[in-house]
Amino acid sequence: MAEEKKVCPECTHKTKERSDKEYKDLINRLSRIEGQVRGIRKMVENNAYCTDILIQVSAVNAALNSFNKVLLANHIRTCVADDIRAGKEETVDELVATLQKLMK
Repeated sequence: MAEEKKVCPECTHKTKERSDKEYKDLINRLSRIEGQVRGIRKMVENNAYCTDILIQVSAVNAALNSFNKVLLANHIRTCVADDIRAGKEETVDELVATLQKLMK
């Protein structure tokens, strides 16, 4: 599957086609995170002890941070690098703005 950015005809949001491997990896990570969140819900429903829930929430946060690292690294290697090679310097500004939002 070729990686390229397209513009949605109904909006101005960019999209990206991902390889099958990248897609499956991201979806698998999100599925595990989703399962962890469902587990936390059950813990609350079953009146689990507060610190046990907090530890699981911390694990979800770590999993989301890991997801972000993988996605960001791939974004820099593909979208950002391709745009810089094509002379689209505004992509660097977009990356900086994204990093600032992630580091709040």
